[in-house]
Amino acid sequence: MGFFLFFFLSLLSLASSASRVDQKTFIVRVQNEAKPSVFTTHKHWYESSLSSVLSPSTPIQLLHVYDSVFHGFSAKLSPTEALKLQTLPHFIAVIPEQVRHLQTTRSPLFLGLKTTDSAGLLKESDFGSDLVIGVIDTGIWPERQSFNDRNLGPINSKWKGQCVTTNDFGSNSCNKKLIGARYFCSGYEASNGKMNETSEFRSPRDSDGHGTHTASIAAGRYVFPASTLGYAKGVAAGMAPKARLAAYKVCWNAGCYDSDILAAFDSAVADGVDVISLSVGGAVVPYYLDAIAIGAYGAAEKGIFLSASAGNGGPGGLTVTNVAPWVATVGAGTIDRDFPADVKLGNGKVVTGAGVYNGRGLSPGRMYPLVYAGSGGGDGYSSSLCLEGSLDPDFVKGKIVLCDRGINSRAAKGEVVKKAGGVGMILANGVFDGEGLVVDCHVLPATAVGASNADEIRQYIDSASKSKSSATATILFKGTRLGVRPAPVVASFSARGPNPETPEILKPDVIAPGLNILAAWPDKVGPAGIPSDNRRTEFNILSGTSMACPHVSGLAALLKAAHPDWSPAAIKSALMTTAYTVDNRGETMVDESNGNTSTVLDFGSGHVHPTKAMNPGLVYDITPMDYVDFLCNSNYTINNIQVITRRNADCSGAKRAGHVGNLNYPSFSAVFQQYGKHTMSTHFIRQVTNVGDPNSVYKVTVRPPSGTLVTVEPKQLVFRRGGQKLNFLVRVEATAVKLAPGSTNMKSGSIVWSDGKHNVTSPIVVTMQQPL
Repeated sequence: MGFFLFFFLSLLSLASSASRVDQKTFIVRVQNEAKPSVFTTHKHWYESSLSSVLSPSTPIQLLHVYDSVFHGFSAKLSPTEALKLQTLPHFIAVIPEQVRHLQTTRSPLFLGLKTTDSAGLLKESDFGSDLVIGVIDTGIWPERQSFNDRNLGPINSKWKGQCVTTNDFGSNSCNKKLIGARYFCSGYEASNGKMNETSEFRSPRDSDGHGTHTASIAAGRYVFPASTLGYAKGVAAGMAPKARLAAYKVCWNAGCYDSDILAAFDSAVADGVDVISLSVGGAVVPYYLDAIAIGAYGAAEKGIFLSASAGNGGPGGLTVTNVAPWVATVGAGTIDRDFPADVKLGNGKVVTGAGVYNGRGLSPGRMYPLVYAGSGGGDGYSSSLCLEGSLDPDFVKGKIVLCDRGINSRAAKGEVVKKAGGVGMILANGVFDGEGLVVDCHVLPATAVGASNADEIRQYIDSASKSKSSATATILFKGTRLGVRPAPVVASFSARGPNPETPEILKPDVIAPGLNILAAWPDKVGPAGIPSDNRRTEFNILSGTSMACPHVSGLAALLKAAHPDWSPAAIKSALMTTAYTVDNRGETMVDESNGNTSTVLDFGSGHVHPTKAMNPGLVYDITPMDYVDFLCNSNYTINNIQVITRRNADCSGAKRAGHVGNLNYPSFSAVFQQYGKHTMSTHFIRQVTNVGDPNSVYKVTVRPPSGTLVTVEPKQLVFRRGGQKLNFLVRVEATAVKLAPGSTNMKSGSIVWSDGKHNVTSPIVVTMQQPL
């Protein structure tokens, strides 16, 4: 793993790393006043600074020079050289480079975006025309119909970006839809050596599929007919069908490197994007050590909205990533469509499952021998997971094989079974996966089953073995089912709160469709995403918060087009305060992993509601100085803050803001350490801006978390004009609860401001912690 040069890590941490690896990638953060005004000049200045710490025989090689969201450069250095460079004037910080990973259609209709409406968000925003969405991902397959430019007007003159051409990405790859394409691989190659161009493209072209998929979710054109292997037939469309796209390729076979991600942010801001979509995540670290948080802050300061995936670490708590408050953190929900593929067992029982397959199938009416891969000899563990080379062909040939999830990809397990002679596969969730079902375009007949159904199938196999009879089964593929209830449901894999870095800022912010989403797919990549899959399809079905994120990116572009004067914080506020928490049965959304009622730690403010977001009534706006106060109250040093904000921070006013939870955020989170106290209290100050009717009176309704007293002053807000700002105060008092040392108790409620036309809803969370 490399290091970002942001001169900031302590000497101790650098020295300790020296014993582990000789050279790492560093990103160097330089004081603004030290930055010469001309790019070539400051590049030379950086190189001359490096030459003073390198041995004469060491070549000077800058990986990237940053100028828009960050001032500095990245380079490969030994820890000793980094320590020397840190002693020079104007160098501020050193940050460990992380390797990030991808967080891997009916959704417009499910979200209420109907092209036939005479009014509404699509109409009001002209389908996002002239707005530019920058997608930082694995690149793009430009020939897809989702990226055609029919009937699009000229590109806005504000656009300063490029279409970088190569042998495999010609000058005609860009058009009036895909208006920019770049790639960044210096950080990747610094850690992995020169890329293998037989397996990936040194260009903006997508050799993975993820970037093409996410780009078309955000802004794909209307394409009919669309389907994957005959499933999910209909019209494919992105959220903002007329928005322009710019692709920034930063993810490669070995991952997505921070130095390259920051370079993409730098270029996207300079190019003139309006929205950035980032379906990439990694470990949560302090914001001043987080390249995504730093790049996102620089973008937000320039008025650019950033949507990022919450991560796929659910259903466990404290798994959410991309948690900076200036980022819209998006979790995943289901839509009202699924792909049932049930397992019929030899004892007559039918077990529900989900799968997509259209190749040579199982013979209708025939039952096949059924085995559990983990009972077929070998070390048991490897075979249970159907890892490469773990299955005995004599054991699985001609049979349906039950494989456990874990280690290798779900599609790879099917390939292992097929190679060993199996005729079908049942993919079994483990306890941690719960009951959530993710479909894949497998290379053999296959279905996925939840943890409880997997146990039932194992018990059937076990009982058949004990009775000296053969277990049998078949898989019944039932195609595409619409109108599924309940929906939406919080996807099992969707990462959950609380926020590991700042528990006073509720994350995720919202959820959006992320399970089994149909979107564009490149040639040369089979729908299973594995090398042996030679099938080709224009669309593919994928799941992940990676798919949820571009839904919000596209919606943000629509909102920005309808309200050009709204800041990124105002757009996020509109999406959060109008989100809903009930499903299509009228009940609180459930958690797919266990069927229980979901909480705000699962869905944040709720599921996005685009139509209502266009007219939210009130918004919670946030200025760059508000974020500086937030960082001051997070106990960051002036140096830490300068790394993020690129300016000298003044923390003298932060105390007036009170505490870290007093950022003008559209949700409320109070965290109390009990320490033997009987009662505890805190307060929040918020300011709302009227973006609704000029003369309006909003009255508050409080639904306090159980065991707490929540009061709001004043109880009504009287607005005389549009754009007017008014403040209110929220006091929270909580009574101690009995908790074991080190444990927590979380309760939630809501605060709703209503003028009879708009309901401006904010969740309020109270967390009691018993210290160890």
